Formats: sequence, structure tokens, C-alpha cells
Amino acid sequence: MSEHTARRGGAAWALMITSVAGFMAALDNLVVTTALPSIREDLGGALHDLEWTVSAYTLTFAVLLMTGAALGDRFGRRQLFIAGLAVFTGASAAAAMAPGIDSLIAARAVQGAGAAVMMPLTLTLLTAAVPAAKRGMAYGIWGAVNGLAVASGPLVGGTLTEHISWQWIFWLNVPLGLALLPLARLRLAESHGTGAPLDIPGTLLASGGLFGIVYGLVRGPADGWTGGLVLMGLFAGSALLVAFVLYSTRAKTPMLPMRLFRSRAFAGINAASLLMFLGMFGSIFLLSQYMQGVLGYSPTEAGLRMLPWTGMPMLVAPVAGVLADRVGGRPVVAAGLFLQALGLGYMATVATADASYVAQLPALIISGVGMALFFAPASHLVMSSVRPSEQGIASGANNALREVGGALGIAVMASIFAAQGGYETGQTFVDGMRPALVTGSAVVALAGVAALLIPTRRRTERQTGATEPAPVLQTTAH
Repeated sequence: MSEHTARRGGAAWALMITSVAGFMAALDNLVVTTALPSIREDLGGALHDLEWTVSAYTLTFAVLLMTGAALGDRFGRRQLFIAGLAVFTGASAAAAMAPGIDSLIAARAVQGAGAAVMMPLTLTLLTAAVPAAKRGMAYGIWGAVNGLAVASGPLVGGTLTEHISWQWIFWLNVPLGLALLPLARLRLAESHGTGAPLDIPGTLLASGGLFGIVYGLVRGPADGWTGGLVLMGLFAGSALLVAFVLYSTRAKTPMLPMRLFRSRAFAGINAASLLMFLGMFGSIFLLSQYMQGVLGYSPTEAGLRMLPWTGMPMLVAPVAGVLADRVGGRPVVAAGLFLQALGLGYMATVATADASYVAQLPALIISGVGMALFFAPASHLVMSSVRPSEQGIASGANNALREVGGALGIAVMASIFAAQGGYETGQTFVDGMRPALVTGSAVVALAGVAALLIPTRRRTERQTGATEPAPVLQTTAH
């Protein structure tokens, strides 16, 4: 790497730019949920229209993640990151100015597409800029910021909606995006993957398969699991993903080489990530409603009371990253997942229609520490489980599985909740939430078991050579 490129691609700048960009993309997963009543009052629309303001973003984000990573590897990660950031920022402004519910849904879909290009490239750009010995700490800070964004979405959305207007949940992205665009151009170094041609058949099969499955999972709780479009999405999506796997085992330059999954490290951390997001997203979805609808807190009050959980990554995740550098990511990730499972199980036992905050606090703290211990080392494990030239697609695949896990978590938790309880009274809500939280706890514990199957750090490094310094990437300065 030349001196100019090293200066331009300084680790501190890369960490700041990629963390803020990741925060923006992750925040918009759940930021709309607490603003839906205000959006309906302003723009109208039926219940299914409001649901699509959330689902449109989730769909395009999950479906295009691997495609965005592949495009970055082929045409330049910095270049595609800037393009995705520009699309995301412009779509955020369009959402804020939307004159009707249909235009808001369309803007959200475009937002998701921009985030899908931008998000997986944040990790590869960060990896290229940070020396191998310091990546654990960098991933820790990156993971803390992204974990905070995922968990604090309802708080940010509720606070802005309650005290200003719902449009500001989208306007918030615009100054951040406009500030990051020139910084990314000036301060990030360009890097590429293997230089292989874009895998068009693989891209179409993966995108179509993910679209069908995520569509079915998103629409299942609202439309019914036996609905024609839901069943068609699930079955057709599954068939396309099977075809994608079969095709990728035979293709010369596949979008996602199936041989990666022969690595216990890659397979283990991806299984753990999917299960972690399944349990976490579904739990946050129900607990935010529990605090507002049952305990009577306002959106801002509920968000503040969840800070021992949602804010913990900012305190613990950087420490977790340093710890992972010293002892390896596997024990830290596994400990975090088991603590998260313990916290969810504890919450299920103390949740009542009139539970005091003091009774809930230990569960929130335990869950927060667990989530913080997971995020940073998990990112490190993903990036170190493959060769440097394959880190872009590895990041895209891991992010896609996380999104599918999140959509599946909300669908599963909502189905269990509806079968065991409902919204009629506070007690019926608790009756439905408790078994859902127990299920979430069991799923996250299973993620901890998957993490324990990951080989030790030294064995993984010998197999992949993935912790070699970033200059192994094809780096150029412009």
C-alpha cells in the first residue's frame, strides 16, 4: 500500500465513516415502527399499507445485500459504497417529503436498496483500512454503533415523532449522508475483490429466492400463513435458493462459493448470527409494545427504560472487541449469546401486566451485556473465516442471513403471541408475550451452541490466511 493510500485510507477515518453509515442503515430497520400511528393520521392508508412502510425497506435490504457486496467486489468497494450512500440519502429525503402513503412505500423500497449496497461494504472497507492486530477493537466500535442503531430504532422514532414530527425520522439521515459523501470520496481507499466477472445467474437466483422467502415471512402474520401469495413466496423462494446452491456448486466464479460453508468457522458464525437476530428482533418487537401498550409508557419513556439493554453495546462492545483480539472471538460470542438467552428467559419470568421497572432491570442489563459481547467478535469471526479477497461477499451473506433471521423472528414471535394471547387486555398481551420470549431465549441459546462449534482462532487462521494485513486486497489510490 502506498503512503498516499495509507494516509487517505486512515483507520480512524474509515472507522468513523463506516460506523455512521452502518448506523443509518441499521436504524431504519425499526425506526418507523413507533411512528406508524402518526403516519396514518397524516397520509391515510389501511393497516396493510402501514405495514408495507416497514416491509418495503426490509425486503429490498435483505434481497439485495449479497448483490451489493458482489458489485462492490467487482467495480470497487469505495465507489459502490458512495453510490449506495447517495441513493439512501436521496430516498430518505423523498420519504420525508412523501405526499401520500404509496410514495412513502416507494421511497422506503429505494432506501432499502441503497442500504443493501452500502451496508456490507462498510465492513470490507473497514477491514482494508485497519491493521490486522487492531481489527478487534475496530469491529467492537463498529458493532457497538450498529447494535445501538438496531435496538434504539423504536426510541429514536418515538422521540422524533412525539416531539417534532414523523418526517424527521427520515430527515435525520440527510445531513449525515451529505456529510459522509465527500468524506468517503476523500478519506476511504479503493479496494476490489477477486476481479471475477459478475455472476448474473447466481445474482438472479439469490435475489429471487431471498425475495420470496422474506416476502412470505413479512406478510405471513398479517395475511395468514395459508394465504396464496404467502405460500407461493415461501415455496418459490425456497426452490430458487436450492437452485442457487446447486448452481453455485458447479459455477466457475459463483457469487457465493459454496465451499465457504465447508469451513466450520464460516458456517458456525452465520448460523449463530441468523439465530441471534431471530431471537433478538422478535423480542424487541414485542417488548417495545409491552412497555407502551401494557405498562403505559410513552414511546420516549419506553425507549429510555430499555437503555440498559439497547445502550449497553456502546459501553461493552469495544471491550469485547479487545477481549476477542486476546482470547479469540469464539468464547466471547458464545458467552454473549448465552447471556442474551438468560436475559430473555429472565424477562419471561418477571413480565406481568403491572411489573415494576426494578423487577425488569436485571433482565435488561443481562440481555444488553450479552448483545454487546456478540456484535463485535461476530463481525471479526465473519471476516477472518474467509480469504481477504472473499470478505466482501462474506459480509454480504452474513448481513443477508441476519436480515432473514430478523424477519423470521418477528414472524415467529408474532405467530406465537397471537396463538397464546392478544391485545385485548394487559394480561392477554403478557400471556402471549411470555411463551414468545421463552422461544426467543431457546433460539438464542441454540445460537450459542452453534458458536461453540466454531474452531479455535489459530486453526481458522491456518485454514484461510484471512488475518493477513489488508494490503493483500487490491488497493489503489485515485
